[in-house]
Amino acid sequence: MPVTPARSAFPLEQAAFNPANVVPGISFSPDKMRQASVFSYGDAQRYRVGVNHHQIPVNAPRCPVNSFHLDGQMRTDGNAASTLGYEPNSHGQWAEQPDFREPPLDLQGRAGHWNHRQDADYFSQPGALFRLMNPMQKQALFENTARSISGASAQTKQRHIDHCTQADPEYGAGVAQALERLG
Repeated sequence: MPVTPARSAFPLEQAAFNPANVVPGISFSPDKMRQASVFSYGDAQRYRVGVNHHQIPVNAPRCPVNSFHLDGQMRTDGNAASTLGYEPNSHGQWAEQPDFREPPLDLQGRAGHWNHRQDADYFSQPGALFRLMNPMQKQALFENTARSISGASAQTKQRHIDHCTQADPEYGAGVAQALERLG
């Protein structure tokens, strides 16, 4: 009779150990190799086991954790229903919590996270990229954008058109026309 190998108590193939899993307020070492592993381990696990690998019983924390993660492969809970998962939003949900920032590191002076809200120039780079496109690429961009946001609310569509217009007036007009054609 053939011998059947013993099965483990949990599926080892689904185990995902990630050095990026830290308690808020604890930061990472500035070592370059550690920084690389903080990024690459999580990326490899999302590819191998799925974006929700942290919910699989072998990887799940013993205490409940609330995060912005929604949808995707290997979802094992209620998926937070229709809760918004982004910030800022027009509903006032998921506000940034400055108390949970990482402490600054002493590296030839103080270093902290760069606050992207300090700079109001959000549109010059997308505008420059748009102006590099040939007419066929621009048309593909208009049509792809329109298809992608066609199911959104009228307010969200208009906000996106306004953002595209700030990057380049032709960009905003093209997206608006493509949305009109979709009906």
